[in-house]
Amino acid sequence: MLFEHPRNMSQHTERFTGRVEDYERYRTRYPDAVIEIFVARCGLQREHMVADIGAGTGMLAELFLQHGNAVIAVEPNDDMRGACERLASAWPGMAVVKATAEATGLEDASVDFIAVGRAFHWFDLERTSKEFRRILRPGGWVVLASNSRVRDDSPQSVEYEGLLREHGTDYEANRERYEIAPRVDAFFAGGELFREEIRGEQRLTLEELIGQTQSLSVTPEPGHAKYEGMQRELRDFFERWEVDGVVVVPTVCRVAYGRFGIPA
Repeated sequence: MLFEHPRNMSQHTERFTGRVEDYERYRTRYPDAVIEIFVARCGLQREHMVADIGAGTGMLAELFLQHGNAVIAVEPNDDMRGACERLASAWPGMAVVKATAEATGLEDASVDFIAVGRAFHWFDLERTSKEFRRILRPGGWVVLASNSRVRDDSPQSVEYEGLLREHGTDYEANRERYEIAPRVDAFFAGGELFREEIRGEQRLTLEELIGQTQSLSVTPEPGHAKYEGMQRELRDFFERWEVDGVVVVPTVCRVAYGRFGIPA
């Protein structure tokens, strides 16, 4: 289903409260090749206005800023938006607003590109589609980038997924949400859609493995009944898989870019 009750959406916006420090420090950055794809395939130019929706701490926005674009970062979570505001203090071309994908508050036909990073799976896509069509200029692009570990491709990754399933707070309930390909297809139905992948890897120390895991919205925070068990299992996992003080984690950045069809 594309529709989700607004009360549930409100709960989603608070999932990363208290996780910003770990998120900024340990989350995988988007590769520079993301912007290269948007330039080559979508004709991204420096004068294009970009709205980064569900901007988080601004990791995707920063790629556009480095390219020379002005960016409006739309982020509902106060902690995350605070990180965006710190980023904006170093980039005069960045504005930050408190709003959601479903109600951005931006003017009609005011942006050339709408960018979404790791937030697409939290959106109410029916309402978001209407909002994106409203704020996007004719011929504008919607570009998505989802940078994450590769899941279920090796005994190591299967064990890590099992760890999250057993010791996470609600990982199993949300795992299907993270598989966004069918939702992306539905979102661009009647228009045009293209996909590419950028493969890479991370080399994580124990500190980085723990920090990155704690940046996930499905992991227990200190004081939670499952927290200590998660920490023990992470250390045991690291000991089993580390080589020369690091675990190697394959990553994939999935990029999708498309344009809406003309309404019937």
